[in-house]
Amino acid sequence: MVIAELIPVPAFTDNYIWLIGKNGHAVVVDPGQSAPIEAALAERNLALDAILLTHHHADHVGGVLALQQRTGAAVYGPASEKLPACDYPLAEGDTVQLPTVGLQLQVLDVPGHTAGHIAYYGTLDTGKPVLFCGDTLFAAGCGRLFEGTPTQMVNSLGKLGALPPDTLVCCAHEYTLANLRWALQVEPDNIALQQRWEADSRLRSEGMPTLPSTIAAELNTNPFLRVSQTTVAHAAAGYADAALETPVDIFTSLREWKNNFK
Repeated sequence: MVIAELIPVPAFTDNYIWLIGKNGHAVVVDPGQSAPIEAALAERNLALDAILLTHHHADHVGGVLALQQRTGAAVYGPASEKLPACDYPLAEGDTVQLPTVGLQLQVLDVPGHTAGHIAYYGTLDTGKPVLFCGDTLFAAGCGRLFEGTPTQMVNSLGKLGALPPDTLVCCAHEYTLANLRWALQVEPDNIALQQRWEADSRLRSEGMPTLPSTIAAELNTNPFLRVSQTTVAHAAAGYADAALETPVDIFTSLREWKNNFK
């Protein structure tokens, strides 16, 4: 049986456009540039059937029109955001059927980075659960709050953190080492974090992507998913130099800390 390929296609300096290919067909997620995808499709002799968008930022949608014009691919995206093209506006509770690559995806509302950000969750034909989360959840990090609130982002991250632990986390940027450097400041004694730093540093030294991650890895090493852990709460309070009463307070301190971390 032919199984779908899950491929992170590099774009710009640190973006990944996720490509799912099977039996001569393909779907892409967040094509900020068309050229890398056109090259990947040609190299693998794939026809592009669908484009999935998580939010409106240019580095996620910049290649949509060119790809749609060249391939006729259907475009799916968040209903409440302004996109260059969108044939199928989506919100939580909707399902996207992609039979040519063996995927059925549930739509999740995950506001915070942008007001209408969505994510896609389903199961690859290998049986492995997969999440395309755009800029909401990163490896050891999360997106900046450009339009949403800390409360929204805490709720969105909680929703993603509740997915099965073996879910593949296909986020849109290779920010992992920078995020891990910061996470080690928050939890320097976290053994799982130390091991992840070593493993991912080795991958990057070999020119390999650190993604996909997994929900389990994020729950063990990502401070933004660990606001209920005493070590993380204590570190966040230390950074804020104030008592922090709620998960949202802890998250807000962590987000400010990460924003200012060099």
